[in-house]
Amino acid sequence: MLRKRQAQHAELAVLRVSPAVLDLPGTVVVDGNASSNYVAFRPAPAGLAMVDRGLVFAEYWTHPDDPIREWQHKVAKCAEVLVPDRIDPAFVIGVYVSCPESEAALRAEVTLANTALPVTVDRHLFFL
Repeated sequence: MLRKRQAQHAELAVLRVSPAVLDLPGTVVVDGNASSNYVAFRPAPAGLAMVDRGLVFAEYWTHPDDPIREWQHKVAKCAEVLVPDRIDPAFVIGVYVSCPESEAALRAEVTLANTALPVTVDRHLFFL
């Protein structure tokens, strides 16, 4: 999704969520993008075992000579953890932004909200 919204990077933030959400009742792990075909859904935290960390954390998902493998890799790179209903804000442990300007804007909001969430600038995460 961040790749599709790359031009809007300054308006976006990615929340860091505690791994403790894996222990919430009803939480499910998906080994790829949940809206794709041919993905598996398993209860958390045991479902993590089916996620291919090498594919998820690979620098690139492109395979120019093998379009099927590229499609599979794109799906796997979007593995998800699905939590029913909502998570308590206490599970949000930080925020990633794309640039110093976004960091400044977010820190102003975070200060207003009276919280001390760490904010990290990570251009790479936003495909910059």
